[in-house]
Amino acid sequence: MAGTHANPRGLSVRQFKAILKKDIVMELRTKEMITSMGIYALLTMVIYQIALSQAGTAFDPRNIAAGLLWLAFVFTSMLGLNRSLVHEKDQGCLEALLLSPVDRPVIFFAKATGNLIFLLIVQALTIPVFAFLFLQQGTYAGDLWMIPLVLTMGSIGIAGVGTLLATMSVNTKGKDFVLAVLFVPIMYPLLLAAVSATTAAVLGGDGYVQQFWSGMGLMAAFDAIMLLAAFALYEFIVGA
Repeated sequence: MAGTHANPRGLSVRQFKAILKKDIVMELRTKEMITSMGIYALLTMVIYQIALSQAGTAFDPRNIAAGLLWLAFVFTSMLGLNRSLVHEKDQGCLEALLLSPVDRPVIFFAKATGNLIFLLIVQALTIPVFAFLFLQQGTYAGDLWMIPLVLTMGSIGIAGVGTLLATMSVNTKGKDFVLAVLFVPIMYPLLLAAVSATTAAVLGGDGYVQQFWSGMGLMAAFDAIMLLAAFALYEFIVGA
């Protein structure tokens, strides 16, 4: 009979929603990950401001704003990724998921989506502070709609690759060190494209639209390749 067999695709969707809901509810209950990431990002902004305060009035912070912004997001995301997986491991949630009849790719996409949501929330809180501290001189020359687009595209790659690498490093002794050593070199192409696209969005100028879409194209290619690789490798990383 048609109703006696479960739909594998429908089952996977329900499992994905259940894992994602569990992660979001747990984070809303404790607020540990978002709070730590938000405070870290804001402190990073303050340190940037102090370091650049002696540069003089002739220096325009907009010239390096994109690089500073993505540098803060990379280190903030590593903090959040480590905390999310360590918290799961300490409470036995990760082992319980692996013992349950859930496909490993479903776990990966649920975890990556949760990390993406948390990272976007932190970015939404950080951008106004960053704009106030570093984009005061001169006028904003780009198009405002470019900023959320480039942030989302870059965050997809960070969340996808970061989830895979955090899962790899969570069982090692030097979790933070191992994640940083693996994460930063792999993310280098994405960061170059993200900084280029963000610089075009902030500074504008001749050919800035072409520069923006060129950076977006590189980020989209990176996201597609790395997410497919993470999807294929995740089952081997977490074990059968």
